[in-house]
Amino acid sequence: MKIASWNVNSLNVRLPHLQQWLSQAAPDIVALQETKLEDSRFPDEVLAADGWRSVFAGQKTYNGVAILARGAIDDVQIGIPGFEDEQKRVIAATVAAPGTSDPVRIVNLYVVNGQDVGTDKYDYKLRWLDAVHGWLAAEIQRHPRLVVLGDFNIAPDDRDVHDPELWNDGHILTSTAERDALRRLCALGLHDGYRLHHEEGGVFSWWDYRQAGFRRDRGLRIDLTLVSDALREACSGAGIDREPRTWERPSDHAPAWVQLG
Repeated sequence: MKIASWNVNSLNVRLPHLQQWLSQAAPDIVALQETKLEDSRFPDEVLAADGWRSVFAGQKTYNGVAILARGAIDDVQIGIPGFEDEQKRVIAATVAAPGTSDPVRIVNLYVVNGQDVGTDKYDYKLRWLDAVHGWLAAEIQRHPRLVVLGDFNIAPDDRDVHDPELWNDGHILTSTAERDALRRLCALGLHDGYRLHHEEGGVFSWWDYRQAGFRRDRGLRIDLTLVSDALREACSGAGIDREPRTWERPSDHAPAWVQLG
């Protein structure tokens, strides 16, 4: 079973890219972020014609998350329970694993960017991550077969940035508090699927549109696929697909994926 995450940075613009990639990469489950569409405009009928079931939570212009699957999707949760937030950044669902009777719980996160260290938006990011931690602590008990994935807006360590001197403790996405929050999530019993198979640095999932970021490979690995203890042994591969970042009018993110079984 191949499970992927992709910040498409506007599904309205990137739908042809998504359809092309789904056909080429053949994942079984996909978590999307930054769909930037109200629910009434989500292309669920178009995707259904291609064999995909979908659940989604969106808003105009900003944010928006969705889960696509080949199998049945049940027990959908939108937002962080008990955390009031108008921004559509979280969707979770239980998805039937193709060809098996063992469902997988999928939690799709579009983590807050945080703007700059020390700002109100940065404080909001840390509070948001703390709320996610409290929720996932209970979720992993209810659903041991858990995959938490999405655009985390945090580079886990210096291997995941093109320039550690620039991306340091004073910089958003790499500050100590943000990385500590990510470590706390992993301490619940979650494992970075990519790092289970790759130790090298310099492999990224996001490149700034500005200053020829992709051409110069000045990127960050901030799109993560975390698997629970119960799925760790089944995690047989993981990677980042750079090809869609080379297409015309691409998202600034590339799909990240993990293979189970």
